[in-house]
Amino acid sequence: MRLRVVMLCAVLALPSCATPGSSGVSADESSNTLVVSTPTEPDSLDPTFADTFAARLVFTSLCEKLYDVDNSLRLVPQLAAALPSTSKDGKTVTIRLRKGVRFNDGTPFDAAAVKTTLDRDRTAKESARASELEAVSRVEVVDPATVRLRLKHPSAPLAAQLADRAGLIASPTALKRLGENFTTAPVCVGPFRYRSRVSGNELSLVRSPYYYDRNKVRLSGITYKFIANSSVATANLQSGDVDAAEHLDPSDAVNLESERGFRVLRSKTIAYQSLSVNVRPDAGTALSRSADLRRALEMSINRRALNAAVWNGQEVPDCGPLPVQSPMRTEPSCTPFDPAGARALIKRSGVKPPIKVELMASTGAATQREAQAVQAMANDVGFDVSVRPLDLVSALVLARSGKFDAFLVGWSGRVDPDGDTNGLVTTGGPNNFAGLSDPKIDDLVAQAAATDDTKERARLYAQVDRRVSAHRALFYLYHNTWFLGTSRRLHGVDYRPDGIPRFSTAYLSR
Repeated sequence: MRLRVVMLCAVLALPSCATPGSSGVSADESSNTLVVSTPTEPDSLDPTFADTFAARLVFTSLCEKLYDVDNSLRLVPQLAAALPSTSKDGKTVTIRLRKGVRFNDGTPFDAAAVKTTLDRDRTAKESARASELEAVSRVEVVDPATVRLRLKHPSAPLAAQLADRAGLIASPTALKRLGENFTTAPVCVGPFRYRSRVSGNELSLVRSPYYYDRNKVRLSGITYKFIANSSVATANLQSGDVDAAEHLDPSDAVNLESERGFRVLRSKTIAYQSLSVNVRPDAGTALSRSADLRRALEMSINRRALNAAVWNGQEVPDCGPLPVQSPMRTEPSCTPFDPAGARALIKRSGVKPPIKVELMASTGAATQREAQAVQAMANDVGFDVSVRPLDLVSALVLARSGKFDAFLVGWSGRVDPDGDTNGLVTTGGPNNFAGLSDPKIDDLVAQAAATDDTKERARLYAQVDRRVSAHRALFYLYHNTWFLGTSRRLHGVDYRPDGIPRFSTAYLSR
């Protein structure tokens, strides 16, 4: 979610960036190239700076990680040869690596390459990975196939971070050649390598000749097309212009299921949707000054009705960040839908209704429908909500600078609860849009990260949830079900609970 302000030619400056020496696509390649629509465009293709779900989607085809997650959300080795080994004091982590692996430029993948990337992640200005690797004080090369991490303190979430973008390893040769321009021609280890990008339109990958498991890769390439409107993406799927449509709205998915020639894959994801209220001292709004008014706003929202009206009942209404799959989840105590109680709180506050609130929401059709549903519910109890549609990039910039009243925003979720709390509700966190600042929350999150006792961590995260709820600065609305529509010609897609479809073993039948 965190976006780098300077995005270079991959997003803003040039209409197209291609790998030097890349050529056109032959007819045979074109017929065996998977075309996937996705509603949002990646920000950066540099793992150190990338911070959108769309980038995570592309990275599964382009850049492998030290670890991944399986269909039960358990960590599994990817570029690592085994799960990490941790010392008794929790402050030394040893990672064994696959041997005989090459980057997509043909150069060797080894411990020195891992050190180069992790050191860059930890120290680069504006790095989106620095906070994720905060516990690491030093990266050591033991031998070409072994890397050792020295930690400042024990870190239970570290392995899970290495199963996300912090574990993506870039080619040191390409990094040296391109520097901050790495995003224009990224080189990693992956089943596909970068070919070209046309900003606002598409991104093209081609099968890598260097991939260690290349015999299992049956596609010639993948083209990701950026189609913001789900109905338009569905129409493109129906016409055969795309082979798969990612992140379909539930209504489009339900309709597609009834048509011959198509299938719909579902992922009960770890992602969630929330509403952040700006509580910074300088926000200067009635909502920012009054926890009672914020509680009244939450009491006006009927999560189940919202799910039914906007999402065809396909989401999972909830009021906490941890999904049902998490072993550290405890059932949260939800603020009930109570419009009469909300009106009473507004009356008691002394603020004369209607109370003006500007609700910022991204421009996607479904998100706008959701914003309008929240608007109607809140206005019914005494608020005067206006909806401000913005593209996600602009909305995130305003959110991080505190220039908003309320913000309807999703989070793609993380395997470890630290990734759903640290940085989102901790003081100064890059995704703490509300501007919430509570030293006790900061301390609880730090304590939870410093122990590997699952029961103790669950107890600590339950306390975090209660304190966040008491501030009334962040309302969790539901956990997402995501839909991937495909042609029946497409086989072998691996759609996991992290909501990211994997295409490395996919193929197209005639």
